[in-house]
Amino acid sequence: MLGTGAGDPIPVHTSAESATGLGTMSAIVPVLDEELRLGPALDGLRSQPICLREILVVDGGSSDGTRALVREHAARDPRIKLIDAGAPPAGWNGKAWNLSCGLAASDPASDWIVMHDADVRMEPTAIVSLLLFTRFAFVDAFSAAPKLKLSGALEAILHPALLGTLVYRSGLPGYVATDVRTTQANGQCFIARRDLLVQTRVIERGRASRCEDMTIARELVRDAHSVGFFEGSALAHVCMYRSAAECLANWPRSLALRDASSDDKATALALAELALVQALPLWFALGALALGKTSGLFFRINAALALARFGVLAGTKRAYDAPAPTFWLAPLADAIALAAVARATYAKRAVWRGRELVA
Repeated sequence: MLGTGAGDPIPVHTSAESATGLGTMSAIVPVLDEELRLGPALDGLRSQPICLREILVVDGGSSDGTRALVREHAARDPRIKLIDAGAPPAGWNGKAWNLSCGLAASDPASDWIVMHDADVRMEPTAIVSLLLFTRFAFVDAFSAAPKLKLSGALEAILHPALLGTLVYRSGLPGYVATDVRTTQANGQCFIARRDLLVQTRVIERGRASRCEDMTIARELVRDAHSVGFFEGSALAHVCMYRSAAECLANWPRSLALRDASSDDKATALALAELALVQALPLWFALGALALGKTSGLFFRINAALALARFGVLAGTKRAYDAPAPTFWLAPLADAIALAAVARATYAKRAVWRGRELVA
């Protein structure tokens, strides 16, 4: 049985079994100016067997060589289809619009949809493994978190600090959400029953969300559907950013986890908890140590929380592909990560690829 709370991670294991009788899946790849990242993603999808019925690359108005790259791959694999979604209409954010257009264009004969980001590279056994997993997991939708590849020593400090804000709020992968507040999702590789997406129109319900994956997952849970979050590090890997600066500029927008279903008071309390449990204890403990105030309860509590932080860091190390040794310095960047997430949470304006997102 799968857990219903954040416990020991339950991974999606790889499988070399035959795809016969497992059903079929359509991949939707939303893109906007992804010429530099999309090639490996399409290589990974093309390596999948025929149970991956189609690969729908939905372009939101790219001005670089993205479309030419897609056509080049389509000439080698007829499953690849380029869909011109154009710029999103009023009230829609770009990724949600692309996903909606992709779902509308997908083959009704497909049993499942996988929403696949342009920076994800799947292993050849990934789709078969995902289809097999749907049989034992008994979920209507789930995320498979890929293995993370970092750009270098600086991102190895910052990225785990930012990831920590997510782990402290939602726990490690390996559970099925039973409450909107505990729901977690990863839009890099999100799988759902096609008929469910069509019937519930959850993508449309997330059209103005800045983290549409969370909104889709939360809305499904609100409708009493089962949504899981699992490790998929054996199935795919992802190179999210080219530098620590790019990571800091872009990832907090998604990590804010704030959308129309969020409660303002609960959001503020969650940020305060992150400050007191993740970001500040190490500095409080070091300050008390420097002042020689090590006999009081204040020092003992914060020292214990700081040690626990390194335990959490050790637990998240398996999410990364050979991170630099600076990975262990990540708690030093926790305050920066918290400030970035808090800023993104309350920002009235956000821009992605030159387009202002719907508030």
